[in-house]
Amino acid sequence: MYLQELQLQQFRNYPTAKLTFGQGINVLLGENAQGKTNLLEAIYVLALTRSHRTANDHDLVNWQAKTAKVSGRVVKAAGAVPLELTFSRQGKRARVNHLEQARLSQYVGQLNVILFAPEDLAIVKGAPTVRRRFMDMEFGQMNPCYLYNLSQYRTLLKQRNRYLKDLQHKQNKDLLFLSVLSDQLAAFGAEIIAQRLAMLQKLEHWAQAIHGEISQQREELTFHYATQVADDQLTDVPTITAALSALYAKQQDKELYQGTTLVGPHRDDLHFQVNGKNVQTFGSQGQQRTTALSVKLAEIDLMKEETGEYPVLLLDDVLSELDDARQTHLLTAIQDKVQTFITTTSLSGITRQLIKDPTIFHVAEGTVVADAVDSDDPAASKED
Repeated sequence: MYLQELQLQQFRNYPTAKLTFGQGINVLLGENAQGKTNLLEAIYVLALTRSHRTANDHDLVNWQAKTAKVSGRVVKAAGAVPLELTFSRQGKRARVNHLEQARLSQYVGQLNVILFAPEDLAIVKGAPTVRRRFMDMEFGQMNPCYLYNLSQYRTLLKQRNRYLKDLQHKQNKDLLFLSVLSDQLAAFGAEIIAQRLAMLQKLEHWAQAIHGEISQQREELTFHYATQVADDQLTDVPTITAALSALYAKQQDKELYQGTTLVGPHRDDLHFQVNGKNVQTFGSQGQQRTTALSVKLAEIDLMKEETGEYPVLLLDDVLSELDDARQTHLLTAIQDKVQTFITTTSLSGITRQLIKDPTIFHVAEGTVVADAVDSDDPAASKED
């Protein structure tokens, strides 16, 4: 899978842009605040219908316009697929192969991307909500069933939380309806937990091999999914459903007092362990970075395993955050494997001999000029 073409209309600081990309490594070169990250964001939005930088879609629209459009042409093994997203005050519309999609869940998965930015180190050392979002965004791309279960769960969770607030404020007294909502939430929550466990087991397999190579086999990386459901009950969906239902019953008085749902996958976490120790708490900065890099690179192989296609990799100024050894491992792992987009202010900080035949784009003030440069060309190291 690769993104052949990208078109923007009134997106961020781009009134208009039309770009054709190489299948290998594409370097977006320019000073800060010129629009490099906006281009990566556009690709991310084209894939997932939402930004990784803002929850407000209106932020994506150029301040001088009322609507914005992001479109592209994705080439897969089965052929090329045109994609299009339009953002306006009325919401967003998604089209696949020129046909409007009734639900965004039908659109997601047409283009799979993996984003790796300096803030992605928070996957390891950040709050649990960061890791839950990581699982939901990545697994949702790979598995439409996961995305459906997650959507249903979130809808029911909002409904149940509103009803708990009503009960808390004595605006309602019907506990039977709360029980009905609990049973429905437990059913979808169990599906999510079971799917997370299955996907994490596969992701761990790929990440362990990568982490072992980077650490020269001195370290072993393992995952632990932290949930309120007991380990011996994490066997199948019916057992997990029953366990969640029992937890809702046990926590009912506390939930009524606090007015919110205290049990379920929206409260779970993912722990990374290196040689048996929690790397979030006890790991060095180097171990945390190696863990984050291993997980991100493992996603590439997992997506290929799950979808049959390699994803598109977005590296937003991340190479400057990696030492030479980790940078070398990253660039070696992606070379001739996945289409990659790299943002940087200078090529001098990149291990040039590891980038073969990149396509270089010079970005300045919302304009982009393509310049295909051979990696062996001495002129390739000059800054824009």
